Amino acid sequence: MKIERSVVLGIPAVVLAGLALYTYIGYRDDIGAAEARVSSGSRIADTPCGRIEYAVIGKGAPLLLVHGAGGGFDQGLEFGRPLAERGFTVIAMSRFGYLRTPMPADASPAAQADAHACLLDALKLPSAAIVGGSAGAPSTVEFCLRHARRCSAMVLLVPAFFPPGAPQPRPPAQPSFMFEAILASDFFFWLNMKLARDTMLEKVFATPVRDFENASAEERERVARIARGTLPLSLRRKGLWNDLAIVSSPARYGLEQLRVPALVVSIEDDLFGTYRSTRSAAERIPGARFVSFPTGGHLWVGRQDEVVSELTAFLNGSPAAKPPRPR
Repeated sequence: MKIERSVVLGIPAVVLAGLALYTYIGYRDDIGAAEARVSSGSRIADTPCGRIEYAVIGKGAPLLLVHGAGGGFDQGLEFGRPLAERGFTVIAMSRFGYLRTPMPADASPAAQADAHACLLDALKLPSAAIVGGSAGAPSTVEFCLRHARRCSAMVLLVPAFFPPGAPQPRPPAQPSFMFEAILASDFFFWLNMKLARDTMLEKVFATPVRDFENASAEERERVARIARGTLPLSLRRKGLWNDLAIVSSPARYGLEQLRVPALVVSIEDDLFGTYRSTRSAAERIPGARFVSFPTGGHLWVGRQDEVVSELTAFLNGSPAAKPPRPR
């Protein structure tokens, strides 16, 4: 039986077309779910510092969560839920350029710190404890310097800031071509998460694959939620690039001038190379408690219970545990 050559050549084309359609449907389902997730569950505060998106969960002493690069109020809620369960009112905002918080002309850490104070004003809170994760650390430090009376306690969690004289970071503070390409579009980011999980873990989320694979199923799912939670990236890109510019510049922070109870948490095998600079920064903060873990990467995979326990014990032992009187 003679088979037409065009038919034979057409079989791979049909397979590729089917694969492309299957991929596109998967992407549309996931990006649609991500867009639906960030379109509800938050509020907007109109403040003198501009519009600020935020969400509140829990009851107890107020705790302001300052998310890292690629985050938003949803990332703050992801980490904040265990703290809300332990007796804190968790306030998770979207920083400048993330989701529904616009990017102002001045998006410096100092301006962001003032926005933190504006959000507390909108919520009629005279003070709060503050937790700054990763690229949220610069504005967290500035908040406790510029608004010291309003900062009852400060936690820096795997902070990504590199003061002058501190060991300088590895990418993404100076993004590589591959890093920039991965962040180019929602689809490309999603496709890499599906096809190149290990590369994404190490290059984007700075977490060693071996730490991920050695973690419990619950912890692996937590990391997967964080990765999925970065979508839609298109609604976070302005804030993300602003964060990368900030953490790659050796800004000067007056760490020695801080006069608040402080906890600094770091991971030794963080692939962003934050450990040495974090330890150096903790030594400059008067009375700061420094806690480190040997493994876990930038997402502290396998260390969630220990990290939450450290934060809870620290916050319960500081003035932050006492709810302030509303203004």
